[in-house]
Amino acid sequence: MGKIRGFMEYERLNEPSITPKERIKNYNEFTVAPKVEKLQEQGARCMDCGVPFCHSGCPLGNLIPDFNDAVYQNEWEGALSILHSTNNFPEFTGRLCPAPCEEACVLGIVNPPVSIELIEKYIVERGFSEGWITPKPPLHRTGKKVAIIGSGPAGLAAAQQLNRAGHTITVFERDNKIGGLLRYGIPDFKMEKKIIDRRLELLEAEGITFTCNTEVGRNLPVENLEHDYDAVVIATGATIKRDLPIPGANLSGVVQAMDFLPHNNKAVDGQHERDPKFHAKDKHVIVIGGGDTGSDCIGTSNRHGAKSVTNFEIMPKPAESRTKEYPWPYWPFKLKTSSSHEEGSHREWSILTKEFINDGKGNIKALKTVEVEWKKIPGERPQLIEIKGSEKEWPCDLALLALGFTGPEKSLPEQLRLQLDDRGNIKGINHYQTSKDHIFTAGDCRRGQSLIVWAISEGREAAQQVDTFLMGQSKLPKKNKTGDLVST
Repeated sequence: MGKIRGFMEYERLNEPSITPKERIKNYNEFTVAPKVEKLQEQGARCMDCGVPFCHSGCPLGNLIPDFNDAVYQNEWEGALSILHSTNNFPEFTGRLCPAPCEEACVLGIVNPPVSIELIEKYIVERGFSEGWITPKPPLHRTGKKVAIIGSGPAGLAAAQQLNRAGHTITVFERDNKIGGLLRYGIPDFKMEKKIIDRRLELLEAEGITFTCNTEVGRNLPVENLEHDYDAVVIATGATIKRDLPIPGANLSGVVQAMDFLPHNNKAVDGQHERDPKFHAKDKHVIVIGGGDTGSDCIGTSNRHGAKSVTNFEIMPKPAESRTKEYPWPYWPFKLKTSSSHEEGSHREWSILTKEFINDGKGNIKALKTVEVEWKKIPGERPQLIEIKGSEKEWPCDLALLALGFTGPEKSLPEQLRLQLDDRGNIKGINHYQTSKDHIFTAGDCRRGQSLIVWAISEGREAAQQVDTFLMGQSKLPKKNKTGDLVST
């Protein structure tokens, strides 16, 4: 423990940022780096608990008290080594993770928790700025070849781990650049794409081959893949977008969020001009869905210059603090106000969209809604009840559907003749090993739509299992039942 009673001396530090009025003028990241001394104070707030529940809150099992103490002691290179021992890409999670570790922080029971994610981000940023993060190719090659399908966080984590084990790795990506939803789902104002590119340069220098514009099962036959590689890891994500099957769903101006956001990211990258149907300038925008994707649509629409932005959520407004339904250290469903919400939006709760209204020319001009309530019945799922007399029309020129994903696309597992689970995900018969011994799966295509930190964890765990399959044993780390890291 770095500083006894440090948690009593220092208050929680939230990352400073540029004002909303200024930051919506561009797509750059808008946070401001705190002074080193302030970060050290946050490290000093860590209580070094006898049982660090932050470990169980983190899907990666990050050694949080250890790197907090190293930061407090000003041992930044040591902190980086600790962080990288469990997390391949802390520069991603330090920007994008909702930080379940902080909700499990023991200090958080009575005071604001330690700013764990903030510390994580600036450990890795210090590592890059000081030149401590360098390529580490394996000393020996095993002669085994592994194909990774999908270049999101799960695929990249699996690729790096298996490359470290000495296998020859090729990552196949159907899009024109590597990164999956990190590149084409996450707006640049949350993570600039140079953050991905600098890590990719390291991975390539370590010997990983990346092949873009290649869709396995379409322009690369699955037979070739199975013949040419000793093992395959499918990490394609959950990419089937959830629809809203109501009248008017086919009108112009009703757009899926995951069509809107990638189009904008490619425009920011200079790959194309913006198509007017994906442009929110001078439009009344309604975002349906209150999660992170909905928030990203709000921030993007404000940067386009939308006339108004309204956010619909079918669920009731959450409490502002933890409730008895979600006791510590579990993840609490409480009100979250994102940076995009702060930039300008109106939020509506317990509201159901009933119809997209036609302007007579095939374009959307309004939404018809009704207020709802959720009736709780013991032992049953809550029932949705529409409130009579609460119907309303909302002017709308652009409706963005941020309703999440229903699972992975089925073409590839069908061609490979893999079993699916009852939710339509690729089934792991033996954890990450599919119904074919040499084919493995990891990330959202296995577990369903989830968090980036879970994707990295899945990629790491799948890599350990692939390595064991190929070599009979593995020195790659894995988590045991308590979440601690062990080697086999």
